[in-house]
Amino acid sequence: MARDTGHIDLVMLVDDNDTDNFISRRIIEITKFAGDVVIKNSGKSALEYLEDHKTNHERLPDLIFLDINMPIVDGFVFLYEFEKFDYTIKDKCKVIILSSSDNKRDIDKIVNNDHVIKFITKPLTEIALEEVSQIV
Repeated sequence: MARDTGHIDLVMLVDDNDTDNFISRRIIEITKFAGDVVIKNSGKSALEYLEDHKTNHERLPDLIFLDINMPIVDGFVFLYEFEKFDYTIKDKCKVIILSSSDNKRDIDKIVNNDHVIKFITKPLTEIALEEVSQIV
């Protein structure tokens, strides 16, 4: 069921698992959910990307699909650092947690973050993207 949302130009996937990134990218492409996908394999490289593109809003993602469990800079550290960005970045880039974690404490802690608009359990699916498109 391919469709064109028309308003999601760029999605960023932040996950250290290449297989998960491949699956997520394919489902986004197949459903035409977004015009472009940027993949970052660590929270650190995702933060660097946002910093490098902070003045070029066309290259800032509309949505960031963020994994919780990553080495060094995990989802929690990413969100802590994301909070320090200017409001123009925080307003444009909506964060969706895409994680295999079923730790209730982790989930509660992360969904109460002001910048997180949804929690999705891996793998990313067409149904999950439909739900996201209803809230963005």
